[in-house]
Amino acid sequence: MPTSHPAPVFRPARKSDCAEIAALYAISSDGVANYVWTKLAADGEDILDVGRRRYENEQSLFSYRSCTIVELDGRIAGMLVAFPMHVDPAATEADPVLAPYSRLEEDNSYYICGMALFPKYRGRGIGSELLALAERQARAQGFDKTSLIVFEQNEGAYRLYQRSGYREVSRAAVVPHPLIHYSGDAILMVKTLQ
Repeated sequence: MPTSHPAPVFRPARKSDCAEIAALYAISSDGVANYVWTKLAADGEDILDVGRRRYENEQSLFSYRSCTIVELDGRIAGMLVAFPMHVDPAATEADPVLAPYSRLEEDNSYYICGMALFPKYRGRGIGSELLALAERQARAQGFDKTSLIVFEQNEGAYRLYQRSGYREVSRAAVVPHPLIHYSGDAILMVKTLQ
């Protein structure tokens, strides 16, 4: 007999969630966040504390205000970070490790910046529910497309996005760094909303 799981609860993130958001964003970024946070860390500061501080900043797009929390049995199981993406064509990313990702930003889209579940909550369809939630958020804010970036070597995530209607638009070669888990290409995927 199949095991039944409680229905996930989706809610806006709170400032008190920022430590869990940082841990989940570190998972979702496959090392890119760790790279950024290492550069921002004070001497001896744990990089997850940097991430927590970053998400506590209400003036940034990388804020808990851009996050939705998934709870199961009253515990944080995962999160979604998504916000409007408006590309400044005059802006260029000076950091060569980060430049490929900025080149893949899709202008005038609702950008799914990060999505992750703690390992024990995976395989229950919650990722698909989070993608559907992002699409509802996009429509509510007047966007007709969502976008995300995935590593080509993250085949499970790539297949999930394809099944959910995302199509590959562009690629950029990953600049190797010891903190970044993948090499090969980063892929921009876009879904046009009906």
